[in-house]
Amino acid sequence: MAKDTEKLIRQLSLISYLMAERRPVTAPEIRRDVEGYSVMNEDAFARRFYADRSELEALGIALAIDKPQDGQVEQEQYSLPPENFHLPAIEFSDDELAALGTALHLLDGEFAYAEPLRLALQQISWGRPSPLSSPVQQTIKLGLTGAAGGHDVSQRLAKIETAIFRRKTVVFDYYTMERDDTGTRRIDPYQLLYQGGQFYLVGRSQERDAIRVFRLSRILGKVGYATKAEHDFQRPKDFDPRVYGDRIQWQFGTPVGTAEIWISEQIAWQIERAFERYGSFRPDVSDARDRIFTTPYANARQIISWTLGLSQNARILGPPELVEEARERVRLLISSHTGEPEPIVSTPPASGMGRGSADDGDADEDSSFSAEAAIRPERFARLVTLASILIEAGRAGRRLDARDLRRSLNVSDQELREDISVLNVVNFGAGTYVLYAEIGEDGWVEVDPEPYGDSFARPARLLPVEAKALVAAIDLIGEHIPEGSLTSVREKVVAALGEDPAVEGLQFAPAAGDNPEIAKVVSQAISGRRLLSFEYYKANENQFSTRLVEPYALVNGTEGWYVAAYDPEREDTRHFRLDRFKSALVTDETFEPRPEVNAAAGVDGWLRTGEVDTARRAQLLISAERARWAREERTVVGETADGSVVVELGFGGLDWFIHEVLKEAGDAIVLEPADAREAVLIAATALEAAAAVG
Repeated sequence: MAKDTEKLIRQLSLISYLMAERRPVTAPEIRRDVEGYSVMNEDAFARRFYADRSELEALGIALAIDKPQDGQVEQEQYSLPPENFHLPAIEFSDDELAALGTALHLLDGEFAYAEPLRLALQQISWGRPSPLSSPVQQTIKLGLTGAAGGHDVSQRLAKIETAIFRRKTVVFDYYTMERDDTGTRRIDPYQLLYQGGQFYLVGRSQERDAIRVFRLSRILGKVGYATKAEHDFQRPKDFDPRVYGDRIQWQFGTPVGTAEIWISEQIAWQIERAFERYGSFRPDVSDARDRIFTTPYANARQIISWTLGLSQNARILGPPELVEEARERVRLLISSHTGEPEPIVSTPPASGMGRGSADDGDADEDSSFSAEAAIRPERFARLVTLASILIEAGRAGRRLDARDLRRSLNVSDQELREDISVLNVVNFGAGTYVLYAEIGEDGWVEVDPEPYGDSFARPARLLPVEAKALVAAIDLIGEHIPEGSLTSVREKVVAALGEDPAVEGLQFAPAAGDNPEIAKVVSQAISGRRLLSFEYYKANENQFSTRLVEPYALVNGTEGWYVAAYDPEREDTRHFRLDRFKSALVTDETFEPRPEVNAAAGVDGWLRTGEVDTARRAQLLISAERARWAREERTVVGETADGSVVVELGFGGLDWFIHEVLKEAGDAIVLEPADAREAVLIAATALEAAAAVG
């Protein structure tokens, strides 16, 4: 029998023994009665028993220890209070359970924490119809699912997840994009962060003795442990992970100044609502309807890029060096788009690098989360969940379909048989076993529970990775399920756990392009099949319009959350970004769903990639200084001798395309088509004129 299996049997038997005894017991009694300990000598028992206690405590299962007044260790007494093992009952409404079921169906197979999420849902829905078997709701779609991004990245994620849990220092080779440099890093991992479709590691860099953030897709090769020690570090008590999730791109790194940006009244309401957590706003003295946005920045180019992307509705006012750099970049835009583009001699990219390349961890086309999840739950968690399921069925005199069991636990036939074999030998001591189960030739599982199987007859506490998976799924989807509330579910789960799993482990940064208040209004219209009226800001045209639509689904993508709706006036399906709703109202008029409307259109296309799949294609020359970012974010079709790259960009309208080029802050030159090149020149010239007047 493998050592890991022996350990699992020993630890489960220890829990069973302590729960069955219902009294404090001494170490000699444990050594005598618990499966696996009796064959050890005193020294080996002392080491193993201490290690087992530590591992169980790390899993959230803490033994109570009564210490004698004289301090003799051998007279210590141990017990396991039921509240230290069992999950407190959580009263969920039917709508809340339906919302949880929808969350799993949306994420299953693509969520990096899909497997522990399944176990968590089994535990918290104990005694109620399982959300795993609830019908799939069609009113929400996900373009971004919290997948790890390919086989290599998922392997790194799993290793780092374990390292955070075990307090192990990790070592890996890392490519630093800003410095275009590769080096070895030794990191004490504190937190995982999911932001903008990417996973990041937040931890203390031993090389710099400072906390740094590392993008998992830029880790090269495998992640390893730095030592063989059981633990290498303790996370500082004053570490606050929210600081890193509440930053925006221009704040990544050490602050170098504070920017002041004028925002026109046309979009002031939108910018203030979406970016208030990144700085502060005050009325402009010249016109109180306009706003002055003050925000710390660490990267000048990023804050300039964001401002230019807002076109004539934003202008940098200070500090002087930031104003001058912005002017220089606009002048560069103008000069590089004046006249015909210079002839470019480019060759196909030698390595085929670009979006979807091996560098992003996507080369393994056979890897998928349905076949190999990024985060595998501890087998301990799976065994505890399976024991509860088997005992409940045995006491009710029901047989279980092995196929249903495999499906709900996402295990193979061999894994299920091995798990049942382990549980069959878990005992309370003195030959008293927890259960006996067997898979018959007909594929049905017969269960014979022991009368003292109460230890596992109720759901166990969520293990850290299960709790983390559950809260992470809720935070990823947010309040965007029209048929139920995930916010109330989160509050109940955190109350039952006694702590918020997002504080230590995995944090989901707030999504861009979201508006929770508007989402609630839209959700009411979707679930009630009522027409939705709203005032909408058309960024490409810099004007407002009032729409009356049939809302079908909420869907997310690279730029945030949208409502997929049918617009009767235009007789077509449209997607509207929630952060561009100035106001919204659910009308009294109902509608019948149109069978031809496909609310999921775009989920596997532009919502996930950020590029419009259209006949119009543009070619841009990206400067050598920004080429490495382009390789990671765009489709590279050529490269030049000086290190610049040619990228291809699909677009549907010139207004959107202009904004994308302006955001490159002078590092992109439109080569073709000619009308797109001319449009960028006109826009850049207008920005220069506005800055001169301002």
